[in-house]
Amino acid sequence: MTIMTIEELSEALSPSQAIAGLDLGTKTIGLAVSDLGRRFASPRPVIKRVKFGKDAEVLLAFAEKEKVAAFVIGLPMNMDGSSGPRVQATRAFVRSMSEKTDIPFVFWDERLSTVAAERALLEMDVSRAKRAERIDSAAASFILQGALDRLVSLTRTSGFGDTA
Repeated sequence: MTIMTIEELSEALSPSQAIAGLDLGTKTIGLAVSDLGRRFASPRPVIKRVKFGKDAEVLLAFAEKEKVAAFVIGLPMNMDGSSGPRVQATRAFVRSMSEKTDIPFVFWDERLSTVAAERALLEMDVSRAKRAERIDSAAASFILQGALDRLVSLTRTSGFGDTA
């Protein structure tokens, strides 16, 4: 398993490979997956966290089913850019995953992704109960969409791919 920057991932990916977005929480892991063209992020059902071994097994089964080439995982930085306990927990999760998979991980600054996801769900008039079950996957979608948008801009500036 490798930890990559988004720029390194851009160079390593083959065409028509999906990537997944992860929003790592203490009780759930929010999931999203890209289309094969890597333009759009779509939320998937959350993984209810049990213990690391089981969580990793479920996550890797998801990756196999969706043919995931890489994970973009939200890094919950503090608003001032400093790292707190959640950043340490996320980095530890990725280190532990490195023993179980060769799928690369990209850390993505997730500041305000949950706020954006909450606003989007409110705008769609999703009830409070439904928002609670969907917020983590919606946040994973925002994380992934940010990375997908960056990948598109990297492709355009490198002179490769379409410029539509």
